[in-house]
Amino acid sequence: MDNQTNAWQTALRGVIASTLSVSMLFAAAFEASAQGPALKGMERGRSETLLQDWQFRLGEADSQRLGTGWTEVRVPHDWAISGPFTSAIDVNVGSLPYIGVGCYYTTIDIEDLSKSYTLEFDGAMSNPRVYINGTGALRWSYGYNSFYGDVTGFLKKGENLILVRLENEPQSSRWYSGAGLYRNVRLIATNKLHVPVWGTFITTPFVSAEEATVKLKIRIQNDSASKAGSPQKVRIKTVLRDGTGQEVARRESAVTLYRGAAAEQHFAVRHPVLWSPEEPYLYRAETTVCDEKGTETDCYATRFGIRKAEFIPDKGFYLNGKKTQFKGVCMHHDLGALGAAVNTSALRARLAKLKDMGCNAIRTSHNMPAPELVELADEMGFMMMVEAFDEWDIAKCENGYHKCFSRWAEKDIVNMVQHYRNDPSVIMWSIGNEVPSQGTPDGYKTLIFLQDICHREDPSRPVTCGEDNIRAVLDNGFAALLDIPGFNYKPKWYQKAYEALPQGFVLGTESASTVSSRGVYEMPWKTACDVKNSDRQSSSYDNEYCSWSNIPEYDFAADQDLTYCLGQFVWTGYDYIGEPTPYGDAVSGWPNHSSLFGIIDLAEIPKDRYYLYRSVWNADSPTLHIAPHWNWKGHEGKAVPVMVYTSYPSAELFLNGASQGVRRKLTATEAGLNSSPDSLMLRYRLIWPDVKYRAGELKVVAFDVKGKRADSATVRTAGKPYMLELKTDKPLLKPDGNDLCYVTVRCIDKDGNLCPLESMEVSVDVTGAGKLEGIANGDPTCLESFKGSKIKLFGGELTCIVRSTGKEGYIQVDATAPKVREGSIAMKADNMKRPRR
Repeated sequence: MDNQTNAWQTALRGVIASTLSVSMLFAAAFEASAQGPALKGMERGRSETLLQDWQFRLGEADSQRLGTGWTEVRVPHDWAISGPFTSAIDVNVGSLPYIGVGCYYTTIDIEDLSKSYTLEFDGAMSNPRVYINGTGALRWSYGYNSFYGDVTGFLKKGENLILVRLENEPQSSRWYSGAGLYRNVRLIATNKLHVPVWGTFITTPFVSAEEATVKLKIRIQNDSASKAGSPQKVRIKTVLRDGTGQEVARRESAVTLYRGAAAEQHFAVRHPVLWSPEEPYLYRAETTVCDEKGTETDCYATRFGIRKAEFIPDKGFYLNGKKTQFKGVCMHHDLGALGAAVNTSALRARLAKLKDMGCNAIRTSHNMPAPELVELADEMGFMMMVEAFDEWDIAKCENGYHKCFSRWAEKDIVNMVQHYRNDPSVIMWSIGNEVPSQGTPDGYKTLIFLQDICHREDPSRPVTCGEDNIRAVLDNGFAALLDIPGFNYKPKWYQKAYEALPQGFVLGTESASTVSSRGVYEMPWKTACDVKNSDRQSSSYDNEYCSWSNIPEYDFAADQDLTYCLGQFVWTGYDYIGEPTPYGDAVSGWPNHSSLFGIIDLAEIPKDRYYLYRSVWNADSPTLHIAPHWNWKGHEGKAVPVMVYTSYPSAELFLNGASQGVRRKLTATEAGLNSSPDSLMLRYRLIWPDVKYRAGELKVVAFDVKGKRADSATVRTAGKPYMLELKTDKPLLKPDGNDLCYVTVRCIDKDGNLCPLESMEVSVDVTGAGKLEGIANGDPTCLESFKGSKIKLFGGELTCIVRSTGKEGYIQVDATAPKVREGSIAMKADNMKRPRR
C-alpha cells in the first residue's frame, strides 16, 4: 500500500475505534416468574400470563366454526418433531413433516375492559395470522422473530377465542425450521397509561471501576381516547437495584411527553460490578409511571448489566479493559429430540456443557433467538452475536425470506434490536449470513439499509455480517462498510483482509465445519475434505472437513497468532436437525437427516472434538482425553492411531504397561497458520499414529511445562455387555410441567467399562411424577422417532429426556434390553429451593 492509502486507513481506524469504544448497559424486558404462568408486575397495574394450554390440528380451521379433530397440546409446541422421518422430504431440512398448515386455538376470560391488552409471540413458525373472536387481529411473516400487537379492540367481556393459523411452505428453509407455536405466547394487561413492550433503553455514557453513569430512555403510551395524541404530563420514578436487591440509585422526574417522544433519566452507580463471562453480574431498574394526579398506573422492570466494550484497531476486542477473544459457537434453534419447541432447562443444560468446554460466546445462526436463550446468556456469562437473516432480497430457497424482504425487513430488524438491545450478553448484531448480495454490484446498498436501522435503534453496538465470498467482498467494498468484517472460514485470508480493510480487525463469524460421528473411527486414518464413508458416518478422529472449511487447528492458530483477530464462532456447538453434510445430496442423502458438524451430538453427548476445544479454551481446568475407544477385535497387530487432546504440553502413552513413546506439542514457530493440516494438528494434539492393537489397557501420562507428571487417563477394552447404567444431569426437578432432566443410558461390562460397539435396542419407561419427553442416540442415520420409547444404542449410549409433571413426587426411569441387566434411576420433583446451576 502507498503512504497516502496507509494514512487514510489509519485515520479511519481511529474514527472506528472512537465509535466502537462505547460503554453499554443492557436489559431483558420483563422477568418471568419461577412459580408458574403468572408473571411479575401484576400487583402494580400490569400482569403477564403465559398462554400454554391450546388445542391443535393440522390443516385449515374456520376462525368462527372450529369443527372437530383438535388435540390438546402445551405451548411451546413443535408439530413436526414427532415425525415420522420420510424420504419424501429433503434430508437437508431434516426429513420431518414440517410443511403445511397448522392451527391452534385457546380461550381467555376478560373481566376488565378498562385495561389495555397486548398479545406477544416470541416466535411462531411461520407466517402467523391471529384471529380473535373470528376477526383478524395480528399478522407477521418471519417465523423466527418476536412480535406483538394491541388486541384491546377485539376483546369482549367474558370468554374470548384466539385462533392462530400458521403455514410452512416447501423450500422455505435450508435446515429444520420446526413448525407451530414453538415459542411462548403471553397476554399482557396494563392500565391505559403504561410502558409498552420493549419500552425502555438503557446505556451508559461512562464506565469505570469507581462509577458508571446510566441513561434510561422510557417510552410512555396512553391508550385513553381523550389523551391519545395529546401532550401527556406524567411522573416517572425509577429505582436501580443491585444483584442482592439493594438500592444503588434512584430518580424521580415530572415530564410532559408528546407523540413519539421518550422520557430520559440519568443515574450514577458507585463502584459498579461489571458484567463479564467470568462474572455475569446483573442489576435491575424498576420504573413506576404515575399520571398527572399522582396515581401509579404501571411498574415496568428492566434487568441489566454494566460493562464496557471496545473494538480497538490492530489490537482486538476489550471487555472492561481486558483483551477478550470470542471463543464462540454457532447454534441453530432446535433442541435435538425436543425439536424447535423452546425449553429453558434444556437451554441451560446445553450452555452448561459449553461453559465447561471454555466457550464464552454464541452466534444465533441464522435468525433471531428465543428470549430464553438471551436471558440465560445474561445469567451464565455468554457474549452473543444476535443474527437476523439467512436471506435478503436474493433467493437461497425458493420460498425463503427474499419473498417478503422488501415489506418486512425493517420491521424485523426493529423488533430484533428493540427486544435485545438491553441485554448485557449481546455484543453485536449480525444482519445476515452468506447472502448472495455480497457478490453483487449493488449489494452494499442493502447492507447500508440494514446496518443503518441497527445504528438508529441502538447506537451502542456494532454490526457484522457472515461473509463467505471473501474475494468479492474485499474487491467490491462490501466488507469495508461493516463495523466488524466477519468471515465464514478462510483463516488463511485474514492477513490479506486485515491489510485491505480499514477496520483494523477481523472476526471468524463461522469457523471449522469439521464433521464427525461420536464413537466412529474410520481407518486408515486420513485428513481430507468431503469424505463419504461406506457407513454414512464421519470419523471421530476429527480429520474430515468440508470443501469450504478446515480442521479446527487453523482457527486456533489464527486466534493465537494474529493480534487483530477477534476470535471465532465454530460451526457448530451442537448437531442439529437437517444439513447432514457430506451426505446431503439426492444420491447419498437418505437416511442421513441430522448434521455432523456439532461438537456435541444430537443426544447431548460430547464428541471427542469437545475435548480438543476444551484443551485450548478452558484455562481454568485441565483436559486429558484419549481417542479412540479400545475395542478393535480383528485389528490385532495392526496400527490403530491414538490421539490425546490435552491442555498439557507433552505426554507418554502406554499399552498394557509398555511405553509407546513421549510426544510433545509443536510450537507456533514449528507449525504456524500456513502449515499443512497434518503438521498443524501436532501443535494442538498429541498423536501416536501406529499403535499396534492388542486388547487391554491404553494409558496416557501427561507432563506439565516443567516435565513433571501431572495427570493420567485410561481406556480399557470392554468385555461382554453386562448391564445398562443410567446417569442424570440433575436429580431434582421443579414440578411445573416445564423442567427437564437428561438421563444417559450406557451399556457397560461387569467392570463398568463402556461397550462402545453395542447397538442393542433399549426400551425406556418413566413412571411417577414425570414423563418421557424425548429420546435420541446421536446417530444421524437413525430413523426411530424422537418421541418413541425405544431406540438403539449408538456408540454404546443414548439419552432420554424426562419432563416433570405438575405434581410433586419421585420419578422412576427404567431401561431394559435383551440379555443384559436392566438399569434404573430415581429423581425427585419438588418445590424446594435449589441452587442456581
